[in-house]
Amino acid sequence: MIGWVLLALLVALAMGALRLMGLRGAMLLLSAAALLIGSAGYALQGRPGLAGSPRTAAAEGTPIPLTSIRHAFFGNFTASEHWLLLSEALARRGNTADAVGVLRAAVRRNPEEPQLWVGLGNALVDHARGLTPASEFAYRRGAELSPGYPAAPFFFGVALLRSGDRGAALAVWREVLADAPADASWRPLVEDAVAAVQAPPARG
Repeated sequence: MIGWVLLALLVALAMGALRLMGLRGAMLLLSAAALLIGSAGYALQGRPGLAGSPRTAAAEGTPIPLTSIRHAFFGNFTASEHWLLLSEALARRGNTADAVGVLRAAVRRNPEEPQLWVGLGNALVDHARGLTPASEFAYRRGAELSPGYPAAPFFFGVALLRSGDRGAALAVWREVLADAPADASWRPLVEDAVAAVQAPPARG
């Protein structure tokens, strides 16, 4: 069940992120079509209900595309972007250990850059197929370096959901919303996340 919730969440967030980044008209429709095709592929090939894994579902643990959502929080053109794009490309190819290695090197060089710590947290979750003390530390360090900014707790919530803890993810996101300015550009993304996870499952 969490696998389908996560799929719905990612589609909703990706669309929201693209809108926040200024995509409109035909380009937004094209992006929506790509997301729907990807979702259809998951629906046909993904089997989150299958038993036999010690984890909650295979879908939560596999690398998931967070680039557009990350851009909605941090922007596209930052000094850390090349590190993050390289790590995300490696993760998409299944090289999650190398993806972690890239960002560990990056935070050693730039230990005060919160986006790198958040990216390292995401990479560690991909590699371990769930939250670990190391990934929790990375998210916490990202939050400490950007007090009051929601990116680190938001992605920590995504990691909680991927690890099967839906209630904890919702609690984190609701706390973010409680402190969020009404006109914050990123607020709709957090609201979409809460709505997607709270929505009742579709009945086939």
